[in-house]
Amino acid sequence: MLERTQLTTWALTALLSAPLAMAQDASDPFAEQPDEAPAATSPANSATDKADSAAVDSAAAASDTAPASDVESESDPFAEGGAPAAAGEASDDFGSELEDEYGFDPADEFSSAEEPEDRDPWEGFNRAMFRFNDTADRWFLKPAATSYRQITPIFMQTGVSNFFSNLSEINNVLNDVLQWKWGQAGNDTGRFLVNSTVGLVGLFDVAQHMGLEPSDGEDFGQTLAVWGAPSGPYVVVPLLGPSTVRDFPGEVVQWYTNPLSYVDENSVEYTLKMVDVVQTRASLLQAESLLQGDRYVLLRDAYLQRREFLINDGEQEDDFGGDLDEYDF
Repeated sequence: MLERTQLTTWALTALLSAPLAMAQDASDPFAEQPDEAPAATSPANSATDKADSAAVDSAAAASDTAPASDVESESDPFAEGGAPAAAGEASDDFGSELEDEYGFDPADEFSSAEEPEDRDPWEGFNRAMFRFNDTADRWFLKPAATSYRQITPIFMQTGVSNFFSNLSEINNVLNDVLQWKWGQAGNDTGRFLVNSTVGLVGLFDVAQHMGLEPSDGEDFGQTLAVWGAPSGPYVVVPLLGPSTVRDFPGEVVQWYTNPLSYVDENSVEYTLKMVDVVQTRASLLQAESLLQGDRYVLLRDAYLQRREFLINDGEQEDDFGGDLDEYDF
């Protein structure tokens, strides 16, 4: 009777533990599978099986208590934390191979000649202002832009964006003239006149279909650069974002060239300007998802490179083939 009771207890235990074991195997598709199926055990061998299972459990517990770093280093050949010298040597070997093959090291060829401390000497202050702006954006502007993007139809978002872009043509024309870009000034003037009339105050970009393509835009900061004014240090302005000592006066000039600044009703003026800000922020939501790492450095470098692109009208100095000019191909 006692032996039958023990057998019944072991049978119930096996039945109850089977679903748990199956669930564990299903949740881990990479679990190691035994090479051979275990042989059926008899009641006479139950003591031996229990001893073996206890030994296996103790070994598993010992492996669980081993340092994680040792386990990772043995199981993952690609885990980080290897010897820094080895990583440095691999990087140097890769650069030397490229230099032997192409005659130059791309990391040195395309790196910025200006050191970060030269272009951003006020990094401590700028990072503090960046955190302030980022907090304000995270709590106020970004939720508003996200809600605007979700509830506003795409065609209405396009119309709102076209409306404010059409108003910015006035600032473009002014700076086109100051930079003696007469062809661009005529193009931007035509766009403003056509879109303000046929395009229903700029809601529709009719001028583009007439061959008057939109430009990248001009501002007084670019005008100062064309006049020879140096860029000056990089600076993050509270609530306005990244700028430079040279570009900041452009924000002041743009305030006066914006037609919305001359609206008599203050509530209408501020509402329209806030809609412009929300629309601009909503257009950047998708690009923001690509930012990884130090967001301050990424945004700073992106801003400075974008400003350089706009000042040069998209023309990049290419000296890649300078060493090959002596050869005639």
